[in-house]
Amino acid sequence: QVRLVESGGGVVRPGESLRLSCTSSRRTNDIMGWFRRAPGRDREFVAALRINGWFAGRKAYGDNVKGRFTISRDNIQGTLFLQMNNLQPEDTAVYYCAAAVGAGFGDEDRDYDSWGQGTQVTVSS
Repeated sequence: QVRLVESGGGVVRPGESLRLSCTSSRRTNDIMGWFRRAPGRDREFVAALRINGWFAGRKAYGDNVKGRFTISRDNIQGTLFLQMNNLQPEDTAVYYCAAAVGAGFGDEDRDYDSWGQGTQVTVSS
């Protein structure tokens, strides 16, 4: 049983920024990532970071956020972050943190064994 807790969501205007955080009760994650789900849409891959193994340090981003969002991790504390810049209304969604041990690269839902409850991000003028 792994507990992931997201924080940092909120309501912002277009062009503004937010930074999401995710804490994990498990400190040995091999992969951590972010997904989002907007109303009426499927869950969308946002970003992933490989922590251990051959791909350690590798990052990946979804096409809709690349260049605006940055995933990072405090390797000492184990906290995962998502820096979101130049937010737009289409970024409005519930953002979920995910983690896994011994999984794939991390750009698909099935790569993960643990999920947080999500944090709401709303971008509106």
